[in-house]
Amino acid sequence: MSADDLIARAVGLIEESFIASAGPGGQNVNKVATAVQIRLDVFALRLTPEVFHRLKELAGSKMTARGEIVMTARSYRTQEQNREDARSRLADLLRDAATLPARRAKSRLNRVGKAERLDGKKKRGAIKAGRGKVRLD
Repeated sequence: MSADDLIARAVGLIEESFIASAGPGGQNVNKVATAVQIRLDVFALRLTPEVFHRLKELAGSKMTARGEIVMTARSYRTQEQNREDARSRLADLLRDAATLPARRAKSRLNRVGKAERLDGKKKRGAIKAGRGKVRLD
């Protein structure tokens, strides 16, 4: 499943609620609930185990024990801007979880490189061995 398919499926499952904000807005924040809190039930997305574990790791404290991702946006003065901010952050999180991490290519050392590495280890070991207590035998 692609990241775009995942995001499209998640859009229909988002629950929004507006709460009082402590962010910018002057006296308006005392009258209007401008902050938005969105919730997404991760289990309803039916993710593969690999994507679920990546999402759980990336979400961190944003994911509850019941499997909901909770995002709160209160950076802007209007509900619409906060809604867009929360949805875009959720989409970024889902996109990051859906993409596979790049596989690390194994490095190969040639014969000379191996010999140099072992010589360096022997020299370093000799330096450390000479740091012990001085004996007067």
